[in-house]
Amino acid sequence: MAYQGSNTSAVVPDWLNKGDNSWQMVSATLVGLQGFPGLAMLYAGLVKQKWALNSAFMALYAMAAAMPCWALWAHKMAFGKRLLPFVGQPGPALTQDFMIAQSILPSTVHYKSDGELETAAVQPFYPEASMVFFQWAFAGVTVGLVAGALLGRMSLKSMDGFCAVVDYIFLYGRCLYFMGWRLLVPLGCDGLFGWICGASCIGCGRIYRCLLGIYVGPRLKQDREDFPPNNLLVALMGAGTLWLGWTGFNGGDPFSANVDSSVAVLNTHICATTSILVWVSLDFAFSGKPTTVGAIQGMIIGLVCITPAAGLVQGWAAVVMGIASGSVPWYTMTHLNRKWAVLQKVDDALGILHTHAISGILGGALTGLFAHPGLSNMFLPVTNSRGAFYGGASGGMQFVKLLVGACFVIAWNVVITSVIMVFIRVFLPLRLSQEELSAGDIAIHGEEAYAILGFPKYVENGRGLDQTHDQRG
Repeated sequence: MAYQGSNTSAVVPDWLNKGDNSWQMVSATLVGLQGFPGLAMLYAGLVKQKWALNSAFMALYAMAAAMPCWALWAHKMAFGKRLLPFVGQPGPALTQDFMIAQSILPSTVHYKSDGELETAAVQPFYPEASMVFFQWAFAGVTVGLVAGALLGRMSLKSMDGFCAVVDYIFLYGRCLYFMGWRLLVPLGCDGLFGWICGASCIGCGRIYRCLLGIYVGPRLKQDREDFPPNNLLVALMGAGTLWLGWTGFNGGDPFSANVDSSVAVLNTHICATTSILVWVSLDFAFSGKPTTVGAIQGMIIGLVCITPAAGLVQGWAAVVMGIASGSVPWYTMTHLNRKWAVLQKVDDALGILHTHAISGILGGALTGLFAHPGLSNMFLPVTNSRGAFYGGASGGMQFVKLLVGACFVIAWNVVITSVIMVFIRVFLPLRLSQEELSAGDIAIHGEEAYAILGFPKYVENGRGLDQTHDQRG
C-alpha cells in the first residue's frame, strides 16, 4: 500500500492514500482533456469548414453543461444508495460532509445466491470529492460525444435541454457501468460480468446517437454530399489528446494506483496501436492509400473495444482484440454501410455507429471470452469471474448472459432516447433553422473559425453578412 499520512487530521485522515488520490485526480484530468480540447480539436478538424467552430463549441459546452447536472443530482443516481433496481437516489454532492468523507460505491456490493456477503462495497482510499471529479469527466465526455452524430444540424438550446434531461434520468456517463452491476447481476450475470456488461454499455449505448440523428433529421443535402475535413492536422492533435487521455479513462477505473491499473493502461495502448496498424493495412490492401482519417478511426475503435477488458485480459488477448477492432468495424464502415439501405438513411456524420456502437459490443463480447480469472479477481474478487476461454461451461454461460445484457441496454437506450426527444421537442426546436443550416458558424455564433485579416464576417440581426474593411486606414 502506498504511503498514508502519519499525521492524522481532517486534512490527512488515516484512510487517505495519497498515491491513490493523486492518481485518481490525474486520471480525471486526463479524461477531462479528452473532452476539451481533445474532442473539440477532433471535431473541428474533421468537419466542413463552415461547421468547425460550432463543432468545437459543442464539445466545450457539453463539458460545462454536464458539471452542474452531475454535481446536483446525477452522481448520486449513479453511485449512491439504491432507489430502483438500477437507479440510485438523486441528490446533491455538494455538502462539506459528503465531499470530505471517504468515497464508497454501494452498488458494487455482491452477495452469494444464499444471501451471504461475498464482496463488500468498493471503498477507495480518497474522498468523495475526487470520485465526483473523476466521474464528472466521464459524464462530460459522454455528452460531448453526442455531437459526433449530430454535427451540423442540432440546435444548442435543444442540446442544453438534452444534457439536463439525460443526466437526470442517468442515461449517460458512468451510470451505465453500474446499470450493468445493479441490474444484470440479479438477473444471473455472475460477479464481474455484470460490471463488464455495464462497461460495454458505454459502447453499445452509442446506438442512441443514431436514433438521435433520426429525430433531429439529416444534414443538408449539400453537406451530406460534400463534407470534406477542413484541417486534418488539427484533427490529428485532437485524436492524440483523446488517445493519451484514455490512459486515465481505463487506468483510473480500478479506483487505485495498483497493479491492475498498470495492466489496464498497457493493454489500452496495445489494443489501440494494433487496431491502427490493422486499419491502415486494410486501407493499403483495398484502396492503395493509407488515410489519416482511417488511422484516427482505427485508433478510436481500438480504444473503445479494449475499455471493458483493459484490466481483465492478458496482453496477447489485447492484441487479438486490436486485430478484431481494426477489421470488423472497418468492414462495416467501408463496405456494409454502403450495402444496407437502412444504414444509409441514418445521417451519422462521423461514423459513430461503427467507431463506438459496433466496437463497444465487440469489446464486451471479447471480454466475455478472454477475461482472465486471476486478473478479474484482482479487479473485484467475485466467484465465477472468468471468460469462456478459461471457464468451460460456466464461462460460456456468462458470455451468453453478457450478450443478453447488451441487448437489454440497446433496447433501454431506444426507449429512453425516444421519450427524451419527444419531450424536448414539445418545448424546443431540435433542429437549426434553414438559415443557420446554410450559413453554419457565422449565423449561429456570429464568428467563424478562420477569419481572414482585412475581410472579416459578422452577423447583423441574425443574418450572416460579408463586409470588407480596409483595416490599414
